[in-house]
Amino acid sequence: MQPSGRDILIGIDAGTSVIKSVAFELGGRQIGVASVPNRYTMRPDGAAFQPLGQTWADCARTLRDLAEKVPDLARRTAGIAVTAQGDGTWLVGAGNVPVTDGWLWLDARAAALVREMRSRPSDRARFEATGTGLNACQMGAQLAQMQATTPELLDRAEVSLHAKDWLYLNLTGQRVTDPCEATFTFGDFRTRRYDEAVIDTLGLTGRRALLPEIVDGTQVTHALTEAAAEETGLLAGTPVSLGYVDVACTALGAGIHTPDGGSAGCTIIGSTGMHMRARRAEDVHLNEDRTGYVMLLPMPGMVAQIQSNMAATLNIDWALQLAGDLVAEMGGTVSQSELIGRIEGWLAASTPGQILYHPYISDAGERGPFIDSAARASLVGLSIGHRFPDLIRAVIEGLGLAAHDCYAAMGEMPAEVRLTGGAARSAGLRGILSAAIGAPTRVSSREEAGAAGAAMMSAVAIGAYPDMEACIADWVVPQLGAAEAPDPVTVRTYARLYPTYRDTRLALQPVWSALSKRQDGSNG
Repeated sequence: MQPSGRDILIGIDAGTSVIKSVAFELGGRQIGVASVPNRYTMRPDGAAFQPLGQTWADCARTLRDLAEKVPDLARRTAGIAVTAQGDGTWLVGAGNVPVTDGWLWLDARAAALVREMRSRPSDRARFEATGTGLNACQMGAQLAQMQATTPELLDRAEVSLHAKDWLYLNLTGQRVTDPCEATFTFGDFRTRRYDEAVIDTLGLTGRRALLPEIVDGTQVTHALTEAAAEETGLLAGTPVSLGYVDVACTALGAGIHTPDGGSAGCTIIGSTGMHMRARRAEDVHLNEDRTGYVMLLPMPGMVAQIQSNMAATLNIDWALQLAGDLVAEMGGTVSQSELIGRIEGWLAASTPGQILYHPYISDAGERGPFIDSAARASLVGLSIGHRFPDLIRAVIEGLGLAAHDCYAAMGEMPAEVRLTGGAARSAGLRGILSAAIGAPTRVSSREEAGAAGAAMMSAVAIGAYPDMEACIADWVVPQLGAAEAPDPVTVRTYARLYPTYRDTRLALQPVWSALSKRQDGSNG
């Protein structure tokens, strides 16, 4: 049990766009947040990376800033937990010094290698164990790429970490990872351990020593070090939990599993789109296309089966940037927030189901419910009468139809979907998603679901709750809003549109391949 007077938990969530530290009361009420923008670099060759040292410095800064907002934070903190963006590869060498910049989940350098690895007969056994389709985002693929192109980096490394593991190393001095990321990349979701056959299939048996020990942050904590205490302003010895990957923590905080959840789904509409179902491990049904993820949840025997769009709100950002660029060309100025504020009006001025948009705007292509690094966004059905509001509607409808595509790949459609992510605040977007999936949506009022999910793990680890089910009852259930039913007419419109959406994306695959070959110079 936590010492007397310690009534705050801190959840750290180091995302792709923002690094946050959030303070919660032990009962789940959010009382403070501090954040800084995350910084990374992308190159035309598909590289996406960020400096490890800067990431830790930014994280420490958010903790110091949080102390300025929450009185007596250091003395009152009962526990800390950290989660972060998933996949990627963060190599650390002697003296815990970074070997190179961290490769992010956005990095596409391993795309060609992944295509070849997925064509091997052995990939089926790897997929059966991990439950996860191999793609260029993952550490396994990225380590294999490094092994093939820059083995000297691996020679200098002593451990290969994910983003949250790197922050945990700086907080506690411990080189460890969590069961969730370890198993969907290198293990078996049924055993929650590494699987040597999977590691061998990836061609990484010779690099096995780079994989760190697995610890579960609901059961094991390590003490905040003196060095970390000095940098963060917190007290040395404060127990720190290693959270699961941000997707799992966000799903937990947003309500993927509640006692009465039944067949509910959970969708995160952020930079990416994550579409999830909570299931017992023995109930997971793996698809023949070898796509999606199976991510452990911090509850015995429970997993999240996931299909993930590479890009969600990134598509909206692209469309709004078009408008912003046009205004700038005419000598005017308009902010991103002003453009976002016009979305509801544009939706009201447009008609559902007029244009098809496939939301594959990411340079890394798509990973759910199919894997194709050459996939690109498309607009189909434009006519001379269409205007910018129609384009905005088509982009958001594309996100809804992509969500339908992902849920369909996991079996039956959910009876209800819990929504989280910044875009979930848009009533128009919620209505489109609800109609495209054909199910009511329920939005959690929890502002920082990822940090909350991590903090919930700390709450269980320090004994504030006997188990995660009890924590969910206080932290999650009261935050769920009323169910919002979709418009039945729009449901029928999108039900008719979805087969065409899917047929069109299947038909476009050879087009994407041809374009990719031209762009990389392999077709003259």
